[in-house]
Amino acid sequence: MGRKRPGTRQDRAASLRETAADVFGWDTLLPEQLTAMEWVLDGEDTLVVMPTGSGKSAVYQVPAVLLSGPVVVVSPLLALQRDQIAGLPEGERAPGAVAVNSDLGATGTQEAWEAVERGEARLLYLSPEQLAKDDVLERLAALDPALFVVDEAQCVSSWGHDFRPDYLRLEQAVRRVGRPPVLALTATAASPVRKEIAERLGMRRPRLMVTGFDRPNIRLEVRRFLDDEERRRTVVERAAAEPKPGIVYAGTRKDSEHYARELASLGLTTEAYHAGLRAAERERIHDAFLSGEADVVVATSAFGMGIDKEDVRFVLHASLPGSLDAYYQEIGRSGRDGEPALAVLHYRSEDTGMQTYFAGRSPGRETLSEVARAVHDHGDDPAGLDELREDTGLSRNRVTAAVNLLQEAEAVDTGEEGAVLPADGVSPEEAAEEAARTAQAHRRTDRTRVEMARAYAETTGCRRHFLLGYFGEEHAAPCGNCDLCDADRDGQDTEDRPVHPAAAAYPVGTEVRHEQWGDGTVLSEDQDRITVFFAQAGYRTLALEAVAAQDGLLAVVRKPGEDRWSG
Repeated sequence: MGRKRPGTRQDRAASLRETAADVFGWDTLLPEQLTAMEWVLDGEDTLVVMPTGSGKSAVYQVPAVLLSGPVVVVSPLLALQRDQIAGLPEGERAPGAVAVNSDLGATGTQEAWEAVERGEARLLYLSPEQLAKDDVLERLAALDPALFVVDEAQCVSSWGHDFRPDYLRLEQAVRRVGRPPVLALTATAASPVRKEIAERLGMRRPRLMVTGFDRPNIRLEVRRFLDDEERRRTVVERAAAEPKPGIVYAGTRKDSEHYARELASLGLTTEAYHAGLRAAERERIHDAFLSGEADVVVATSAFGMGIDKEDVRFVLHASLPGSLDAYYQEIGRSGRDGEPALAVLHYRSEDTGMQTYFAGRSPGRETLSEVARAVHDHGDDPAGLDELREDTGLSRNRVTAAVNLLQEAEAVDTGEEGAVLPADGVSPEEAAEEAARTAQAHRRTDRTRVEMARAYAETTGCRRHFLLGYFGEEHAAPCGNCDLCDADRDGQDTEDRPVHPAAAAYPVGTEVRHEQWGDGTVLSEDQDRITVFFAQAGYRTLALEAVAAQDGLLAVVRKPGEDRWSG
């Protein structure tokens, strides 16, 4: 199937508006939506960062009607796939959709593929694990897809290293199905994460659409505790007192069940949601929350991605999140109707130990050595991931994560068909050593993400200024809707640091080079300090007094406006 690009820019815009109105019933498109859709029709790789509820899915749904080939949509959760399909319109011109996933039997899978082949379904939803299968890729390649969409693209960064390692192999999947244009969608991606998404998906000079991150209707609060029992009691009391519905995020499955029991004992309709539940039970809870049958869902981070519910009134975190990326994604599930909503983080300093532990998980040296030896044992007859799994006896996830690290360290190569072969002149021992160093670099970065979450919890300035600064967006303090701005307004003690003169040399977005930590990007400025993300050292907060005192410590490489990104 070929791909078509409707006429001039004016023609494309008119076609998109007409399709949005006639097929989807949308009388208007946001300027950002329309521009991104035009890039998609132009066949350009595109990265879209828009807040939850702003209509990201429309960026591929409307063009799907105009493109002459099917659109592949990579979506991480089966419940999310189901919701996205259910939300599509009906009618003769509607872009029918199907999902191919582990819930389908052989007959259902065959019927789904045939619907795409006949052109009845223009949208095909798949998980990244499905795209790791040779037969799926071969069947997709025969369809000549017009567009490859990665929804919730932040998972390429946040899940790809360990939890969902098949995310890091999507670039090869794109190549194997004919290298259609790539569209990546996310609600939360700071500048370093955007760059990582583009690199790991193999995007070619992607057009970038980033709208504002601020959700001014969400009130930001942090409660700090010394005693864990007091914290647990406070979380329950706050969840019980606030208008419903709401979400409580807990750090572990055990905690999610504890809080759910406590709230249920108060007469609230409460559900505990985590990855240990059967798929049917997770689906039931998901549906109960959407329908309004459940007052509160107490969940691990497995819950809520892409959830289409506008009236969530609060999101409470019962412990420190693993990163501000995850935190912003999770609190963004509240207040989508524009009405007041509440986000409260309940924090103990001991939380950082648990999150640092989680951040440190990755294939160990022994696993890397086993996989490297198995790759080398195949010699010039490259092995696929399934063969390596059989050779090593390791789980598929561990093998995939190890291969990803070996490949990133340039210790192995990947052929056109996805098979893995040794890199020239690299022994198994050298390959494992290089991959172990790469894993250590990931752990350092992940741990600095935990430190940034801790810094948000402990900041003495405006929380919105700090949070938006992490994403590279400037916001003048006070915001008027966080606990610390309230304290300042009431005349309580807040830290008042003067703006350091050196701040002018490092505006947000400046690319810099540190003599020890290498290349980085300035993410935020907070009067006498700046936060910089370094590719090799993660997030670092630097005192401007120290920077100014050591000539050459932090050199400016590129100012904002000289950015490599287009759009």
